[in-house]
Amino acid sequence: MRWVDFKDSVKRFWSEYKHQTSGMVGLALLIILVVLAFAAPVLTSPNIPKEWQPGGHAWITNPKNAPPSWENYFSSVKKAPQKVFKLGDMQVKHQVNGSQNVYTITFNYDMRYNVPPKDIAIMGISSNASTPKDNPKVSIMVQRPKEKGVKYENILLLQDSPFPNGGSIQLSYTPQVKTLLFYWLYENGVFHLLMPLQPQLPLNIRLLQLNQQLQMNNTLYGYFQSADPMKILFGQITDGKGHLLPLRRIIYNTTGLMGNYKFTLLISAPKGVSVNLNNLEVVMVGRTYGLLGTDQYGRPIAIGLLWGIRIAMAIGLSVAISTVLIGILYGVTSAYVGGWVDEFLQRFNEFMMTLPVLPMLILLSLYFGGKISLAQLVGILVLFGWMGTAKVARSMALQIKEQTYIEAARSLGAGTGRIVFKHIVPQLLPYAFANIALSVPGAILSEAGLSFLGLTNPNMISWGRMLNDAHANGATINGYWWQVIPPGLAIATVGLIFVLIGVSLDTVLNPRLKRA
Repeated sequence: MRWVDFKDSVKRFWSEYKHQTSGMVGLALLIILVVLAFAAPVLTSPNIPKEWQPGGHAWITNPKNAPPSWENYFSSVKKAPQKVFKLGDMQVKHQVNGSQNVYTITFNYDMRYNVPPKDIAIMGISSNASTPKDNPKVSIMVQRPKEKGVKYENILLLQDSPFPNGGSIQLSYTPQVKTLLFYWLYENGVFHLLMPLQPQLPLNIRLLQLNQQLQMNNTLYGYFQSADPMKILFGQITDGKGHLLPLRRIIYNTTGLMGNYKFTLLISAPKGVSVNLNNLEVVMVGRTYGLLGTDQYGRPIAIGLLWGIRIAMAIGLSVAISTVLIGILYGVTSAYVGGWVDEFLQRFNEFMMTLPVLPMLILLSLYFGGKISLAQLVGILVLFGWMGTAKVARSMALQIKEQTYIEAARSLGAGTGRIVFKHIVPQLLPYAFANIALSVPGAILSEAGLSFLGLTNPNMISWGRMLNDAHANGATINGYWWQVIPPGLAIATVGLIFVLIGVSLDTVLNPRLKRA
């Protein structure tokens, strides 16, 4: 075919295709998917495939099983979203106190939610300390909003806690934080101890005595064990009229105290130790997160969906194109050669069609250790996906090979290869294009099924693997709808896109449908 003729055929095809409304909608959505697939490393991070491993440290500051932030718009109970304070959001002062370098860092947190943050994580502090004893020490003080009836509004939340070099501190999981919060409740008169704490004693001794007396009182110790530190820190301890609330209500049925909270971080280190605060972050770990929430590992569902487009497109297109090409070549060869070769090829085709596909996929995946790679998965799906196309291609080729121009080419001495590839296969291209588009959803669903069964690589970011993680997490039982519905809708949407394109291609390229 000459280049001019090829351009003319493309123009004719496009002039007819653009009048197919469903096809144009599918094409527009496909373009959006392709752009998102290529833009995923830019929109998120190129390291996401490595960081996506279950139990990794990349998402340690994210809330677990958190719903989307926009859920607050449809609920009367407002939950605190994720908020990150970087060094530029804080005020930093440096001074030398004797043999110590002291950094004073302050910032304000505006708490406007019924349910406070789930945790406060401090990270990004590094130093050149040669031994753990020289690591920077962190103290945290919080000035709460005014509350009538509260004697002490300032809370010492952490005192001289060694900061692990390059690590993080999560306040909700730091035992000293809960002890200091109960000490603050004790000082405000919320509960009393059998032996009052003596104020003239050092603070560490008072805290030790507090812990001992709490353990001796089963009721108080039960409250201590079940307390959420963040709900105490950000919660009301009075009824608004100046009367202290019972400890039980503060622990189990607290109401958020809205207002401005001033945090002060004191970071101290010996003079010879250099402290780097450039990467300092204080994360208010939310009860909600992002556009689509998080899973049980704190991984954002939105990022999983975005990167899952790559796997879906790679598997769908590669499997569809491979199976259609193999099926057409197999069917055309069988039809044109004929005789015992055709008989043998058809019996082999029928044998392959009788194999139970899903059990065979499971057995092969187990053979590969239950962790099939992307290339192996494509190979397995192609192995069991070409037979139907081969049957249709053979029946079409049997009609084409009886045409007059085929007889003419044969009489002029054209070889088998030339007749097959020059005269028969091009007649099947319209069917091939439509079949490729219509085969993509099946390939994506097959991958999703294997991933849902846990038979693919757990580090592969795919929608089926996300559904597998949601099932393992009991998402449907626990009501974590954001872990189930988005991946399911993504699979259905991609399937719909290729069905719209495939049906439109079939309508444009199939002469019978065009006449209809």
